[in-house]
Amino acid sequence: LTIAFQVSPAASLSWSVNLGIVLCTRDYLIQHHGFLDQFVVLLASLIAVAPSLKDRLPGCKFLALVTGEENTYFERSLNALEVSPEQRSVEVTPHAPATQGFLTLMAEAAKSGDLGQMLSVLVVAEWSYLSWADRVEPMRAADLPFWCGEWIDLHRGDYFTSVVEYLRGLLDRAGEQMTAEQKAACRATFLRAAQLEVDFFDHAWALRPAS
Repeated sequence: LTIAFQVSPAASLSWSVNLGIVLCTRDYLIQHHGFLDQFVVLLASLIAVAPSLKDRLPGCKFLALVTGEENTYFERSLNALEVSPEQRSVEVTPHAPATQGFLTLMAEAAKSGDLGQMLSVLVVAEWSYLSWADRVEPMRAADLPFWCGEWIDLHRGDYFTSVVEYLRGLLDRAGEQMTAEQKAACRATFLRAAQLEVDFFDHAWALRPAS
């Protein structure tokens, strides 16, 4: 079994309840927008410590996408939802506990300089969204607002699947060189990240508009 698959069972938790619903509400997007800067730092840190140029290039391409199309997505979506720049700030809209928890975890992983720690966070972040998008795609309505439809599209398809495979592959290869203690540390980080993702979705679910 790969490192990622060894730790994945506990990561499923309650996702089966929440991942089948499109939660791209105003509050959800404000909270998720708060991840972008620290995510860029983490991904750039991964690129810096990757073992070779070949290993860096897919990360560079993904970083360019995140700072391009995804950043534009947030600007257009929050503008369409009439969220002012002030309302996007943490001073006006504080981070939810799960948001702050994941920001702290990303910062810790980036500052560690440890490839396995960085990958343990990034694999959870991207693999969980690929799983989410694959689940909601079959049930997506034709008249979804663009901020919902594009959010699904950003997290599925051949390219995004290749990103997840790239990250998982790096983690598996790094795992081959780890001591038992290092593997245990990565597992703990992976499961911490997975629980924070669950908490984040649960928070968004609690804030969903009444039907």
